[in-house]
Amino acid sequence: MQPALIYEAIRTPRGRARSDGGLADISAFELLKSLFDALEQRTALDKNSVEDLVLGCVTQMGEQGGNIAKTSLLYAGWPDAIPGMTINRFCSSGLDAVNIAAMKINTGQASCTLAGGIEMMSRVPMLSDQASMFADGALALDNRMLMMGSGADLIASLNNISRQQVDQIALQSQRRAALARNQGYFKSIIPVYNPVKDCWVNEDECIRPELGPEDLAQLKPYFAELGATGVDALQLTEHPSLQAISHVHTAGNSPAMADAASLVLLGDKSLQGQGLVPRARILAATTLCNDPLQVVSGCAAATAKLLLDQGLTSADIDLFELHEAFAATSIKCQRDLDIGADRLNVNGGVIALGHPMGATGGIMLGMLIDELERRDLQTGVVATSGAAGIGTALLIERI
Repeated sequence: MQPALIYEAIRTPRGRARSDGGLADISAFELLKSLFDALEQRTALDKNSVEDLVLGCVTQMGEQGGNIAKTSLLYAGWPDAIPGMTINRFCSSGLDAVNIAAMKINTGQASCTLAGGIEMMSRVPMLSDQASMFADGALALDNRMLMMGSGADLIASLNNISRQQVDQIALQSQRRAALARNQGYFKSIIPVYNPVKDCWVNEDECIRPELGPEDLAQLKPYFAELGATGVDALQLTEHPSLQAISHVHTAGNSPAMADAASLVLLGDKSLQGQGLVPRARILAATTLCNDPLQVVSGCAAATAKLLLDQGLTSADIDLFELHEAFAATSIKCQRDLDIGADRLNVNGGVIALGHPMGATGGIMLGMLIDELERRDLQTGVVATSGAAGIGTALLIERI
């Protein structure tokens, strides 16, 4: 097997997922086309050498339905011969798309693939597909399929994480993201023109550097009411050591909903014949499922297994980009994996930057590569959490 090489990783800015957001007037097709066009311009890639596209998308309905991977290629005018596949592994979809596209390179099935994701949450809202396992509360409880915030509150309860601690993570995320945006650290961003609002969207819109501790402290716990419908009782039954569920997560320390797309160019060494220069290689990957009732603990578990399988410890890794899927998850990652704050999500996470579900994994991968290059470092781990305890982690090495 040969390691898949990452030649480029680009993304759109993350727009606020509401009608006044900078990207809200743009269809998923138009947003993806901006990345296809930019990739061709940046790399001079021979489009006929691309052998597959894998995109993550969680809410596959309406303009995001009908295999958006293939149909977006048609919309962008790329060669008809390129197949396309759209996957849903919840919020881990974008990183799993990269992993699947990389496996085609690893096994010799392809020499050039594209991967990434799309989620226009202002236009196709989360849960608008009315999936019965989420929409039917009784069915969800019977099958231990809980909402992400309920899982995050359980993580906080099991790990004695306080409201003050989760709010501090949120503030850190906001400050780091604001600094990175102001300093121009996000090199992977491709500006997008919105013809309806007649404006260019150049930066991530969800960041709120003006927030202070007192602002966060005033917010009410968001998932306590849901817990009272039977969720708390189920979690307490399966975790009898707990006396109660600590509802510490609010709108301020939870991921911000966003619009965005991401695109990653992968290949083997043959692409260097086109004058392309690889930026990183994927050394290993792990996908697993952890406790469904904790819902978003998968990124911590996947990272731990990835390191164990490779005979590594966290001290061997220069930077970690781990899914800030609610603040308690970040604290769990720090504790379980013994990662100092100076190596974890150094430019902020999705609490501040926004979480366009299917696109997030590809965005995080690009952020990690950008920062490894900026700091002249070598190794990094990127990991995401999906619903039901799913987690995916990739180990990369900068070239």
